[in-house]
Amino acid sequence: MPYRAPVEDYQFLFEHVIGLAEVTATDRFAEATPDMTTAILTEAARMCEEVLYPLQRPGDLNPARLENGVVRTAPGFADGYRAIAGGGWVAISADPRNGGMGLPMTLTTAVNEMMSQACLSLQLAPLMTQGQIEALEHHASDAIKDLYLPRLVSGDWTGTMNLTEPQAGSDVGALRTRAEDQGDGTYAITGQKVYISWGDHDMADNVCHLVLARLPDAAPGTKGISLFLVPKFIPDADGTPGRRNDLKVVSLEHKMGLHASPTCVMQYDGATGWLIGAPHQGMRAMFTMMNNARLGVGGQGVGVAEAAYQHALAFAQDRKQGRTPDPANPDTIIGHANVRRMLAGMKSEIFAARATALACAQAIDMETATGAPHWAARAALLTPITKVCGTETGISVANTGVQLHGGMGYIEETGAAQYLRDVRVTAIYEGTNGIQAMDLVGRKLSDGGEAAFALIDEVQAAAEAARDDLPDLADAVWQAAETLREATDWMLGQDDMTQRFAGAMPFLRGFARVLGGHYHLVAARAKGCDGPRTRLARFYITRLLPEHAGHLAHATVGSDDLYALTAKDFAA
Repeated sequence: MPYRAPVEDYQFLFEHVIGLAEVTATDRFAEATPDMTTAILTEAARMCEEVLYPLQRPGDLNPARLENGVVRTAPGFADGYRAIAGGGWVAISADPRNGGMGLPMTLTTAVNEMMSQACLSLQLAPLMTQGQIEALEHHASDAIKDLYLPRLVSGDWTGTMNLTEPQAGSDVGALRTRAEDQGDGTYAITGQKVYISWGDHDMADNVCHLVLARLPDAAPGTKGISLFLVPKFIPDADGTPGRRNDLKVVSLEHKMGLHASPTCVMQYDGATGWLIGAPHQGMRAMFTMMNNARLGVGGQGVGVAEAAYQHALAFAQDRKQGRTPDPANPDTIIGHANVRRMLAGMKSEIFAARATALACAQAIDMETATGAPHWAARAALLTPITKVCGTETGISVANTGVQLHGGMGYIEETGAAQYLRDVRVTAIYEGTNGIQAMDLVGRKLSDGGEAAFALIDEVQAAAEAARDDLPDLADAVWQAAETLREATDWMLGQDDMTQRFAGAMPFLRGFARVLGGHYHLVAARAKGCDGPRTRLARFYITRLLPEHAGHLAHATVGSDDLYALTAKDFAA
């Protein structure tokens, strides 16, 4: 099946929906001119189409393997990674002082999504490195920055994130990995970590692990966690990888999907590490990397959705079955009403999730460029929504793609099932979607709802402005935003967080539906109200936006009925 990177969609969103011009109008990002943006998107698209996409299916069939303690990557992956690193795609937004391009995160988000479309298993490697670069830029000592950042930025070395332990799961505060001061500025790290994406491989000269661990005097829980940089090979003063550190890959996880991405169980046996940030402040430093990753993972979901949609569309245009009422497609299944419903749903969901992710990235860029608190609040609010909306869209669209293929979708040879297998984990890693939703109704509303209400105000203002052009669509979006405002008021009125948490996920889904309607409406107006963008917006706002009401009704029920159920009720 052919694959085409959707460069035109990014350009349209940049210009008409999310406001990249506001970013490039700042001194910080003035060099990101439209010509440069177009050139970067075009070149990244070429790499994704010609180099990465051909690795997608072979990587699934010939997964990474562990041989004599060394992880061997899937055939062709080393060449694919060299294309990513050599093109500078690891470090689009990294500080130019360390060799990065210093370009907006909005542009990085688009390029990362393209790489996810082409080959998610491989894209995970640079995504982890990007997060580590940002964490070190913000929290590492100058000596660590000088030694590690140029090599991570170039892609000569790669980075990982080590949080989870077998007994702890999402409860990071329960970790047991320990760190002991060796009196020479280094620490001995001992413990085991699981689910470490690209924890080892043969594509780069060194693998640098950011590891959460406890010092001997650490308090219990997350307040007693510190962060350490633990390289596979300890570098010499000039950066040459030296002796092997005291760490190893115990095994590779046998996963549902992402077979070509080695997910490792890592063992540290007194491995040499360096403290990053202040003692006992590891979660603060790690959250820099995790928030970067959550935006990236949301983009991964959108990327897989795009690839699954293109796969399904090509099948629908070619598959002949029955007669349809469409004179242009009387024999192929794209002429059937239900198939069109599926395709329109897939395409409109992708647009909404992609716009949400780019809006989150744009807020991050504006925060970086201006330091304005309201942009920081906007970025924080949109991060969990982006992560959940993007990954849920990826799963839903890939699942619909299997359904559209019919029986052939359940046959591995068609490739439709791989998208669903690969994307399913995105709703779990980097903070499960349930935890993201709890964060939204908890910490992200701790400002009294100021950031949420500011965004709702913008949605309603845009709807008011659209009333003359598209009155029915504008009214639907305005009313949906008002329902969201009322649900947000209800959340803020609950002092018992369990009442909020019981409806956290439907609240986030309702919020995402309203944002999707908003972005579709803005897009429809940008194209003169009579083109394909408007037709797609009408589908989304008429058919999918109404789901917000059910989600928000669910969100505001509270938790009493859940806890009225007994253990016997669940077992009955």
